Amino acid sequence: MRPTLLVATLAAVLALPVAVQAKTLRWASQGDILTLDPHAQNEGLTIAASSYVYETLVAYDKNFELAPALALSWQQVDPTTWRFKLREGVKFHDGSPFAADDVVFSLRRAMAPTSNYKAYVNGVADVKQVDDSTVEVITDGPNPVLLRQLTNLFIMDRDWAQKNNADAPQDFAKNEETFSARNANGTGPYKLKSREVDVRTVYVENPEWWGKDGKVGNVTEIVYSPIKQNATRTAALLSGEIDFVLDPPAQDLARIRQQAKVVEGNEYRTIYLGLDQKSPELKYSSVKGKNPFADVRVREALYRAIDVNAIKKAVMRGSSAPTGTMIAPQVHGWSEELAKRVPYDPEKARSLLKEAGYENNIDFTLDCPNNRYINDEAICQAVVGMWAKVGVKAALNSMPRATYFPKVQSYDTSAYLFGWGVPTFDALYTLQSLIHSKGQGADGSFNFGNYSNAEADKLIQQIKTEVDTNKRDAAIHKVLQIHASEFGHIPLHDQVIPWAMRKNVNVVHRADNRLTAEWVVID
Repeated sequence: MRPTLLVATLAAVLALPVAVQAKTLRWASQGDILTLDPHAQNEGLTIAASSYVYETLVAYDKNFELAPALALSWQQVDPTTWRFKLREGVKFHDGSPFAADDVVFSLRRAMAPTSNYKAYVNGVADVKQVDDSTVEVITDGPNPVLLRQLTNLFIMDRDWAQKNNADAPQDFAKNEETFSARNANGTGPYKLKSREVDVRTVYVENPEWWGKDGKVGNVTEIVYSPIKQNATRTAALLSGEIDFVLDPPAQDLARIRQQAKVVEGNEYRTIYLGLDQKSPELKYSSVKGKNPFADVRVREALYRAIDVNAIKKAVMRGSSAPTGTMIAPQVHGWSEELAKRVPYDPEKARSLLKEAGYENNIDFTLDCPNNRYINDEAICQAVVGMWAKVGVKAALNSMPRATYFPKVQSYDTSAYLFGWGVPTFDALYTLQSLIHSKGQGADGSFNFGNYSNAEADKLIQQIKTEVDTNKRDAAIHKVLQIHASEFGHIPLHDQVIPWAMRKNVNVVHRADNRLTAEWVVID
């Protein structure tokens, strides 16, 4: 009977649909998840990790069209009021019921001073509970992109947060330790099983997830491991130690394609350099009594000294799209004309520096992450070398993302490399966060170089509530033109993101560089 039973059991397993066969997804990238608090750090990998546990009212489908999540439906009651009907019968991972008060708490929490998610609550004046399954979001004016903002606003259990003194988001920039930074309790498809910072984070399938019947993937466990060294990540993939690499090294792609599988596409992220333009003198420079970056001639010289095509060829191995603007082609408001770069011209750069009084006598530190963006440290090394050729002495200060982000977000920098994605697919997200002067809420919230232009600020305020598409687009273009003419930042390129995986792993590549585990099928 035993052989018969074994054969029958094996046959039953083989007959199961792919989506219900338990599979573990082991994946890696160069850095670790920064925090488990869903409103503390607006950073790509961290957002992806939050999305395994926490959910939003509105989500994106595979084509980035809006789809119901914790909100079943929504309607605009008047120009400044949106009403959301919530999904009933949903439970948090600890068994507590999901209700309207959790939504009110979470959206207000994202508006708190320590929140790093203010861009997603831009224009939100208040959130009100109508009944247990209905909420209203009141805006301070018409908001043409509110629904897309909500795709990244994760909903927490109010009682769980309050019980664990997590009413406010972790202050990540000040290295605050909180319960919500190392623990999680959401409604999403996976539950947090264990967390070892810089070692391993494990999630297991949530058997009570409301969306389990429509789940297309078969991943029942997720094991994420940060692997900093490029060669080690590639070796781990090719040996079968891991199944998926989010950021395979460009120099290894040809070999990976032969032995495994690569899927790639354009990301909506622009890589750029920021410069401190406001401080009376640079914090990390021997130039005293004045700030070289306050002079537009110096900023233009630094821009013209960078050969982005050489970076594309030698550093990125072709996997980048050089640009002259701050938004990628997928983002509403982009135009080919705006994306044209000011020409690479080292002779002109030298002339501008001399004219500004900085001929061979300017130095500063360039802060750079070494485990966040594709070949980030190598990009910075190339830029430093190019600047040296025009008489600029930049000292490279590279560091892990966990150290880098608090440093830059505390304005403890003179020059820095950064990457900015646009999850709303609308230019306002960039204009408000990066170009608007530092102000309230999301205004200038990531403008660490303190670029400022009064006309640009006024236009951005108009863009926030303008519902006439032609007028709104004209204002977007005008802001980008002003910013480019003043060399407010130095855009380098839009990222092209390859994903590497074992041949039996099937994924849906996304422009936001987010691995959606519930869509993954492992053969």
